[in-house]
Amino acid sequence: MATSKERLRRTMMFVPGNNPAMVKDAGIYGADSIMFDLEDAVSITEKDAARDLIYEALQSQDYAGAELVVRINGADTPFYDNDIKAMVKAGIDVIRLPKVENAQMMIDLEAAVLAAEKEFSRAEGSTKVMAAIESAQGVLNAPEIAAASERMIGIALSAEDYTTDMKTHRYPDGAELQFARQMVLHAARAAGIAAFDTVFTNMNDTEGFYRETEYIHQLGFDGKSLVNPRQIEMVNKVYEPTKAEIDNAKNVVNAIAEAKMKGSGVISMNGQMVDRPVVLRAQRVMALAKASQIIDEEGNYLEK
Repeated sequence: MATSKERLRRTMMFVPGNNPAMVKDAGIYGADSIMFDLEDAVSITEKDAARDLIYEALQSQDYAGAELVVRINGADTPFYDNDIKAMVKAGIDVIRLPKVENAQMMIDLEAAVLAAEKEFSRAEGSTKVMAAIESAQGVLNAPEIAAASERMIGIALSAEDYTTDMKTHRYPDGAELQFARQMVLHAARAAGIAAFDTVFTNMNDTEGFYRETEYIHQLGFDGKSLVNPRQIEMVNKVYEPTKAEIDNAKNVVNAIAEAKMKGSGVISMNGQMVDRPVVLRAQRVMALAKASQIIDEEGNYLEK
């Protein structure tokens, strides 16, 4: 298992930690990140059994290179410490803390993770963390939360608890989430980490799911949290770059290679200087095109 701040995270699929069949099969659907849930999906009486199930699965199952995340129980629960120790010992890639209200909660999590890494002889810093923002306070503190730890790979908006805290509920146009989405996204970008949008739970509203995914893609979110494997292909389709975008990105990549070959620090294309934002955008387009199996590792178009 390995993780990186720069990897693609279009899809983060929730998997109930107390469902052996779903835990076993989670790697076959092609999610960029798999998030095993020990919190809301698991009843109080099943917490210890679910933790053991995930621990064993992490030792024995092949998850096809997906980033492996676990949503632990909150710091105000009796399961928090044992969740951290078991998941660090198991070698999980990322620990996701729910209901994060302030930076101190992530600092405390980092300290607990470090202690567990030392206890179980894991490489220090190998276990990454992320925060779920689920309240008005969390949204307003998002910039501090996002920058709270060098281990942070991302922050995610969780709309159900947030809208309850705001004394409203989910609406088809998403107006109730506009401020929270912008805060979470800007906090993530300022900290150099990923931003994840909330789940869309109505599986019968395909049109609504596409509309929401296209909207968060337009805003700049890295990806979306999902509750159903069927949503993975739908998200990937939205994030798939166009041929025009790929061709332009290939030209930028070729210009970079040509500049390196000449030993020049200046990248130019069609007589115009190519600056860093253009390079970064091109690199992301190429990564998305490869992940979408449109081009191969050398940048050649694949036949479909």
